[in-house]
Amino acid sequence: MISFDRAQQKIALSLFVVALVATLLLALMDKATHEPIAEAERAALHKSLVQVLPEYKNDPLHDMFEFPLSTAQTLKVYPSRDKEGKVIAYAWEQIAPDGYSGSIRILMGVRVSGEIVAIRVTSHKETPGLGDGITKDEKWLNSFVDKTLKNTKWFVKKDGGDFDQFTGATVTPRAVVKAVQQGLTMYQTNQNALLKAFNEAQEKIMQADIKAAGDKQTEKKSGGKTQ
Repeated sequence: MISFDRAQQKIALSLFVVALVATLLLALMDKATHEPIAEAERAALHKSLVQVLPEYKNDPLHDMFEFPLSTAQTLKVYPSRDKEGKVIAYAWEQIAPDGYSGSIRILMGVRVSGEIVAIRVTSHKETPGLGDGITKDEKWLNSFVDKTLKNTKWFVKKDGGDFDQFTGATVTPRAVVKAVQQGLTMYQTNQNALLKAFNEAQEKIMQADIKAAGDKQTEKKSGGKTQ
């Protein structure tokens, strides 16, 4: 049996205390930074939604619902609604896995009629001055507006399509064009299912809001006391 003298025990105890304190400090730092980071991400998403959706009278972030693309993949969908509450467009994130330097994340807004409202690239690792035109070239971004599956040749012009490529960078715009086309195809295939999923999600949100209002009213009547 291994035995420790008093000096070794003190060293072991000190190391344990240091490790425990370090762990607690890391946990506190993570907790302190998590909320600001989440809020910044939410603000950035809201800004992008304003850019890719038509004018709406709802809060797309609040009305977000998840749509199952497969048993292993779900899609977060942000609906745009008019003053009567009718859905007029959807936005979701499409990923192009074949960018020149990695995956490209694209937020795309599509009217219920199947026309693109706008797209915005929200994340990429493309080469500055070349492939990053997908975020900086407004003319190129605007070339997607009002495009549909039927009225557009979904290739870059080098491949016989309707979209410009960038000087010295064809892979990047090609990947974005392909991903946006796939997004439109997904919408066309699942249009009715998306509306059904939206209605079901709204019912759940409504029930949750009713319950929250009831709980708040109960708490108010009881003077904030809990049983």
